[in-house]
Amino acid sequence: MTRMPEYVEMDVVAELGAEGARRATGGPSPVTTSCPPDPDPEVPATVQRRRFSAAYRLRILKQADACKKPGEVGALLRREGLYSSLLTNWRRQREAGALREMRERRRGPKRRSVDPRLKQLEVENRRLQRKLQRAETIITLQKKVAEILGIPLSPLDDDETD
Repeated sequence: MTRMPEYVEMDVVAELGAEGARRATGGPSPVTTSCPPDPDPEVPATVQRRRFSAAYRLRILKQADACKKPGEVGALLRREGLYSSLLTNWRRQREAGALREMRERRRGPKRRSVDPRLKQLEVENRRLQRKLQRAETIITLQKKVAEILGIPLSPLDDDETD
């Protein structure tokens, strides 16, 4: 039994995945600098549901309506990773006018229109609070002066508070 020359033999254990790594001439192939990393085996705890914008739905419907040959719609759905039931539902929504409404509607809390009178009242409220703070400071100072000078103050009425 004859052995193959060493330059043709291939060490399978040392070169895992090296099948087809040698050129047809028998010479070694250029060494690749990096191998693609293995995919992450971690499975996410919760699956993220795909959300399609109204513009995307309308674009896909337009492309599907333009398909004339048999199999073109299937190819479009495979390319986009969609199910035919989605296409059917989107067509119904388009006919009902829901897709046009979706385009205008934004997700999340709606903006409340700010009444100009409300802004004016807030500014006035802040101004009056500053004025009240100054008045309370002056009253406190007057009480201390009256106490130092020994001037008796009249008692508070029932409706007044200190």
